[in-house]
Amino acid sequence: MHFGLVDIIGLLAAFGTTVSFLPQAIKTIQTKDTSGISLAMYGLFTAGTMLWLAYGIMSGSLPVTIANAITMIFASIILVYKIRYK
Repeated sequence: MHFGLVDIIGLLAAFGTTVSFLPQAIKTIQTKDTSGISLAMYGLFTAGTMLWLAYGIMSGSLPVTIANAITMIFASIILVYKIRYK
């Protein structure tokens, strides 16, 4: 697989945004404290992430697919926690 400049920029952007999301996601998963999270916002965020993942898969964009697959896992967990641990 050959990566051009656009792919490298996409992978770096995907890495940066996904990694920046992880500390808060991990903290929320560890503490189960979702009091500071809006259910409406997180529901929309999770739906948007799911659509970006679908777009990444359908368009064949590896950076978009990887970033949103990882984010989707954590966003889904946090959304379930928000609903479960009100």
